[in-house]
Amino acid sequence: MDCSFVRLCLTASMFIAGPTLAQEPTAASKRTEALHDAGRIATQPAQDVGVKKVVIPPVLQQAIAAPYGTKGAATCRQVAAGLSQLNKVLGPDFAAGAQYNEDRASKIAEAGGKTIVNSLLPFRGLVREVSGAAPAERRLNAAIDAGYARRGFLRGVQKARGCRA
Repeated sequence: MDCSFVRLCLTASMFIAGPTLAQEPTAASKRTEALHDAGRIATQPAQDVGVKKVVIPPVLQQAIAAPYGTKGAATCRQVAAGLSQLNKVLGPDFAAGAQYNEDRASKIAEAGGKTIVNSLLPFRGLVREVSGAAPAERRLNAAIDAGYARRGFLRGVQKARGCRA
């Protein structure tokens, strides 16, 4: 790959701002999210060819094994700890009544950055299947789904037991 093209891609991806749906983000959280997104987009070609491996966090691996299990949820403190671990990996939980705002300019910049970076690899879909990146991403997405299920289950346990949120 041409270094100047990679540099252009990295620079373009740095213009990506916060998440699609944000709960009144602060300027610092927007910058942090923008840097995270830029890094994720810039390293996508390395993931596509299998150089950078997708790692499923242990808390999500546990959620896959038993999303509705009560092991590790015997006390209110354990439930709260489990929710905290999931929130660190999945991001904040949905808050009823909270206002969600979409930053359209950020989403356009993100789409542009993805387009530039993804154009680096011709036949990207085929390469991702052959390299194992696509199956790894599917496993990660299944783990994230299990994490959401686990978090919902723990929220229900928390409420049923009358634990403090």
